[in-house]
Order: sequence, then structure tokens, then C-alpha cells
Amino acid sequence: MKETGIVILDEVENCPYLDGESARMPLRMPLKKLTPEGIDQLLYDGNRRTGEFIYQTQCASCRACEPIRIVSHEYKFSKNQRRLINRGDRKFTQRFGPLCCDETRLNLFNKHRKLRGLAKNDLDIDAEEYTWGFVRSCFDSFEITYWLEDRLVCLAVCDLGKTSLSAVYTFFDTDFQADGLGTYSILKQIELCQRRSIDHLYLGYYIADSPHMNYKSRFLPNQRLIDGRWTSFHSKKK
Repeated sequence: MKETGIVILDEVENCPYLDGESARMPLRMPLKKLTPEGIDQLLYDGNRRTGEFIYQTQCASCRACEPIRIVSHEYKFSKNQRRLINRGDRKFTQRFGPLCCDETRLNLFNKHRKLRGLAKNDLDIDAEEYTWGFVRSCFDSFEITYWLEDRLVCLAVCDLGKTSLSAVYTFFDTDFQADGLGTYSILKQIELCQRRSIDHLYLGYYIADSPHMNYKSRFLPNQRLIDGRWTSFHSKKK
């Protein structure tokens, strides 16, 4: 692994994705301002961002986490995906802006986290935790929001390199489950990459045995970083 910063936290913890597994994801702080090309390289090497830190799984006995990306110019929307995009475009308004924290965003995040079964406990995160996790960033970051009139229904936190876009985290209003907002958001990011000639959309980790992470295999073709090489997948087989 290339030297990409100083390690500020490195400990074994319970895996946030798989029950009964242990995880090691050292947090590293970049030593200098990251260039767009530097962000591309970090993503290519399998790194992710949380707040002002970058991390990569280094678990002792598990290799379930596979970084996954879409090669934008290879991606063809299916008829069902195109219908979902068209229906969402008619119903919702898309906006781009800088990352920020307010009561509306915080309430939506906590609602999504609880009702989707993503919370480790019943406690909401507060504005400080949201700011540290998303708003403060060592990458060039922004948000894409979707609105039904004046109601925020979906938010995607994104990182941008020179030729890469990274989907850091997406959360949505579970009242609109039937609208497929999670899928719609990813499809809109693929569409954005194609429109702006961005080569890759990074979707984070694919984990075959995690229902919260294995949905990413539905976006085909995709590439996964396995044993240090990006491997192409054109079907839903592992």
C-alpha cells in the first residue's frame, strides 16, 4: 500500500457490515492537500473517505469487502432503469451544492438510519457528528439533493477527482420507498459521469453477504478490486 498519510487511529473493532466478524480500518490523515489526480489515485487503490480521513480495510482474516466501481462509458441503462430515471426526473427536483449540516438534513439522515436498520442503537447522531463525518472533508466534496417541492427526500454525499466520482453516502426519506430513491440516486450519478466525461463512479464496498452492500452488484457491468486488480463483472455471479 502506498504511503497516503499519517495513521491517527488503528484498532480492531466489531465489523459494521457482517455479524460475528472483526474489522480493522486504520484512519489516515493526508499529509498535504490532495490534488484531483491524487484523489483519483486514492480511489483507484481502494481507499474511502470519512470526514477529513481516509481508510482502507486491513482485516486479518476476512476479504469480504471489495471496492466496486462503474466504468461510465461502458454502462448502458436498461429499460427499467430508464423508466425509473424518467419517473424520478418528473417528480423530483435535483440540486447541487456544498456540503452543509442543518436540521432538515440531520432529521432525514437519522430517519433513514433508523428505519433502514442501519443504526447500532436508538441514539440519533447530532450536528457535530454529521459535520465530522460528511461536511468536513479532505477531498473536493459536494452534495446532490432531491426535493419534492420544498421537502428534502434524498441526499447523496459525493467526492470528485479529476476523472473519478465517489458516492460516499446516500440517504433518503423512507416514505418514498416505492420511488426507488437509492437506485435513482446512483443512476443519476452514472448519468452525471457520462455527461461530464468522468471515467469512473466508485460505489464503496461490495459485500456479498451484506444486504446493505450487495445491491451494488445489480449495476452491470462493474469492476471490483480483488487481490490488487480491478476485475470486470458482466453478470450477477460473485
